Amino acid sequence: MEYTPISPFMRPISHAHLRVVERPEVSVPGKPINKWELLRELSKAQAAFGVTERDLTVMQGLLSFFPDDALGGNAEMVVFPSNKAICERLNGMPCSTMRRHIARLVDAGLLMRRDSPNGKRYVRKHGEERVAFGFDLSPLYCRSEEVARAAEAVREAEDRVRRLREVVSLMRRDLAALAEFGEEIQPGLGLWDQFRDKAVLTARALRRKLTLEELSAYRTDLEALLDRARNVIDGPETEEMNTNDASFERHHHNSNKESIDLEPALEKGEAAAAAPDVETDAPGADVEEADIRRVPKIPLHLVIAGCPSLKTFYQGDIRHWHQLFDAACHVRPAMGISASAWEEAQRFMGPEQASIVVVAMLERFADIRSPGGYLRALTSKAAAGEFSCGPMVMALMSRRNAA
Repeated sequence: MEYTPISPFMRPISHAHLRVVERPEVSVPGKPINKWELLRELSKAQAAFGVTERDLTVMQGLLSFFPDDALGGNAEMVVFPSNKAICERLNGMPCSTMRRHIARLVDAGLLMRRDSPNGKRYVRKHGEERVAFGFDLSPLYCRSEEVARAAEAVREAEDRVRRLREVVSLMRRDLAALAEFGEEIQPGLGLWDQFRDKAVLTARALRRKLTLEELSAYRTDLEALLDRARNVIDGPETEEMNTNDASFERHHHNSNKESIDLEPALEKGEAAAAAPDVETDAPGADVEEADIRRVPKIPLHLVIAGCPSLKTFYQGDIRHWHQLFDAACHVRPAMGISASAWEEAQRFMGPEQASIVVVAMLERFADIRSPGGYLRALTSKAAAGEFSCGPMVMALMSRRNAA
């Protein structure tokens, strides 16, 4: 039978506590740590330690009795409030409820009881020595590095979910746009109705909080449908249409020569204002609020043709807007563009247009002194409704044709 040590008042001592006490050299951080920052990290990683919000509320109350803002150093980390004082600090929480949450914190190895011979909580001084009986916060302090790692893992998981959610949202919009385009060039195919229905159902699903596995399943389904739609649209019967698109864009380029010539001056904040080259989702579309963004009118194949350098840094296929977004996310850190600048660009430009800007900047990377500042300058223009990504792409096409 496994031996379970007990305290002087017949309370079982958690083996998690024994690991902290017996081997402090393994886990003690060795420097003071702000108690409130540590509590916030624990709140983020609470699932990893098996504690609830209510448990953390009690931990917050106990931490409030510790006089210093930082745990660690040479300070003893024992607090000795009475049950009544703790419950009052917790806005009148019943004593039985408070004790239950403390027991959970003890079992989780985040708190330790230091019982006095008579069961009371107090501090006693013997000359310069000080002995305190109550709740020891040192286990929380000793596990602070573990708490920080667990919190960071939670943030990374949340970031993966957020990025995948954005990709699924873009794929849904790609599918809806391809269904509308396909209906125009090949009317009567039941395939387009299937694609529209899938786009609507996906938009409804995105209103919920989906897990990583659920989002991955949606991505897999949408990838198959998008490839199917693109294969139908890109068949031999549409080659002439793609040629006409390119001719139209060349005409657009020629008719906007002045805007293209001024485009390099954007880095100095002197870009000419252009009408927004975007279209919105169809009226009445059933989409989540965060998914109502502007979609570029410029064909994707022209963007890829104008930015051949992207293939050097991103090996994946780019047949859809969500794939261009993934490529921009991939190259953005290497270009020195901060996450905040990238998120701000997406907010004001939309993810597709922001992706076009990033890959266009990659094509002219040697000419841009501060990529992050350049992107923020364009974002400011987009926020004022004075920016279009069309002239950027056309300028790159012009340089490529002139080479």
